[in-house]
Amino acid sequence: MAAGTKTVGQALVEILEANDVDTVFGIPGVHTVELYRGLAGSNIRHVTPRHEQGAGFMADGYARVSGKPGVCIVITGPGLTNTITAMAQAYQDSVPMLVISGVNARATLGRGRGQLHELPDQRGMMATLALMSHTLLDPNELPDVMERAFLLLRSGRRGPVHIEIPIDVMGLPIELGPISSPIISGPRCDISSLLDIAIKCQEATRAVILCGGGAITAAPGIEILAERLDAPIVTTVNARGLFYGHPLSVPASPSLRAVRTLLSQADLVLALGTQMGQTDYDINNDKGFPVIENLVRVDIDAAQLARGPTGQVAVHSTVNNLVDDLLSEIGGAKASHGGAARAELTRKAARAELDNKMRCEIDILETIRDTLPGCIIVGDSTQAVYAGNFYYDAGRIRGWFNAATGYGALGYGPAAAIGASLADPSASVVCLTGDGGLQFSLAELGSARDAGAKVIFLVWNNDGYEEIKNYMIDRDIQPLGVHPTPPDFLKIADAYGLPAVRLDAISQLPEALLAASETDGPSLIEIHQHHTRGATA
Repeated sequence: MAAGTKTVGQALVEILEANDVDTVFGIPGVHTVELYRGLAGSNIRHVTPRHEQGAGFMADGYARVSGKPGVCIVITGPGLTNTITAMAQAYQDSVPMLVISGVNARATLGRGRGQLHELPDQRGMMATLALMSHTLLDPNELPDVMERAFLLLRSGRRGPVHIEIPIDVMGLPIELGPISSPIISGPRCDISSLLDIAIKCQEATRAVILCGGGAITAAPGIEILAERLDAPIVTTVNARGLFYGHPLSVPASPSLRAVRTLLSQADLVLALGTQMGQTDYDINNDKGFPVIENLVRVDIDAAQLARGPTGQVAVHSTVNNLVDDLLSEIGGAKASHGGAARAELTRKAARAELDNKMRCEIDILETIRDTLPGCIIVGDSTQAVYAGNFYYDAGRIRGWFNAATGYGALGYGPAAAIGASLADPSASVVCLTGDGGLQFSLAELGSARDAGAKVIFLVWNNDGYEEIKNYMIDRDIQPLGVHPTPPDFLKIADAYGLPAVRLDAISQLPEALLAASETDGPSLIEIHQHHTRGATA
């Protein structure tokens, strides 16, 4: 091979490094080994999950905490289809994820001759849930394809991007020139709409701000805006922790009556970077979210603005750009409209609205937060997580996220927590998972050990799928299929070399958390909903 010439696999690694990728998740196979050429000599860390779905969930957790795209490398066929669930979760929650897969040799594609790992149309299948799916047929297209991929991952509504490379292309030569990393500013509100919103802000006396996951990077500006308007700030699940402890913060679900009352009484509602989807705004599916006629919606995705609810003003802009421009227009004077009192009243009413069991579970979440300041809680679909989605004030930005939103993939938490820990090794990461959900991803305990990820696996054990059992009972359906027998999690942890403890009482939780946080790697704590004293009201 001529000097300066690289294989596609080697060039791919250089392009990833040039785009600030420092970690990739994947399980190598004979269909992808050429993509690994050059990886060992790079500065990129490779993390091996026990299942490709885990690779996707790890990339998801890594992306949410780091703010950078999570990257997976998986084999063609089953490796890629195993990753689909994680990609769907990332799509629904707008998480940037780059999935690089193999595909069979170019001459075999679409012929149906029974090639190993063959799918009828792998790229066509992936195009249904990816922002982009591309088959690299010509090695010289690699730089342009990767540039387009990273543009999508960094601009517009985030989500998964898929690139597949035929096995006969991976080892072909390519001359790699300078690698560009474009600067992206994002869409911006037009001046007429901006002035209209500024007037609305100046005239409002009962303004409220709604923040979704798209508002995370604009948090400092939003805090200034809220204080100038004296407006309570309601945070959805993926925005929790943006304004921890702030007197204007309302860390409660818009599905609750108290929050809906706050919004219906407002004379201006600014909805910033929120999809306004069912899992945040109508968890109970009661169709009770109020029609807000004085709604201003701001979203980076123009298509999302058209899906409703319709705002009086719909602004296609990044939240950062809109907030910066709006602050320049409304001036620096702070209004005084009783915003903190309205926020406090809503917080108290929202918490009181929940049943005793949920309030007890929220107390446990707050114990975790207060025992481990600055911790990140990564949740699976389990009862304590549902309670926290209704009401929980996370102690930091990106300090609370879970799969009980959007796509709702069970088994998300363990692998996503590993990704989160690798993205921020200085943080205490707690994976809050149920006995049912952990069994979906049980082997990832070994992945955490291999990676040295300091994850505390906090298992909420109720001997089955209790949320579904209760749902059946409430609808006069005989519970069936909801009692899968859990293993002895302490023995499983011991088999993987993790220290583990089962709590007799919730009062032991702070001591157990502190002990776990001092270990060099992962650990496990089990709370049994029916046997651990204080786990339920």
